[in-house]
Amino acid sequence: MAVIEQDLIRVNSVMAPAPLLAISATAAKRLQAMMGEKELAGYGLRVFVSGGGCSGLQYGMTFDDEVREGDATWDAFGLKLIVDPISANYLRGASIDYQQDNMLAGAFKIDNPNAVASCGCGHSFRAKDEQAAEEYDGYDNGYAGGGCGHCGHG
Repeated sequence: MAVIEQDLIRVNSVMAPAPLLAISATAAKRLQAMMGEKELAGYGLRVFVSGGGCSGLQYGMTFDDEVREGDATWDAFGLKLIVDPISANYLRGASIDYQQDNMLAGAFKIDNPNAVASCGCGHSFRAKDEQAAEEYDGYDNGYAGGGCGHCGHG
């Protein structure tokens, strides 16, 4: 009888953590085209949250070639994404898509599971952990802020 010995090698597969913010291939392609038009080689997309808007917080996106201390960075569909640590708290699990409305117009849309209320146009939101009940303004948007600027609420 022959004895067959096998060395079992354990492979510790380390899964890379999911990026804190997802982006669709369509959105990445559109953003890369915009960077090409503006000749922004070496830039990435900085996604951030700032105070304002009719729901209390608003989304922002800009092309940036500087990574600051504490920023999270990763690549998605060939696009470099950058998020600062404070914005990361509000954007974790969110996704960005680009929707072409017609041949002339399109818009970026952010779907954010951390938002409990958002403006009619989707550019501002109120986060789950915000304590803004004292700012309630009595309107359907729920909370006062600085005015949206995109849809005229506020």
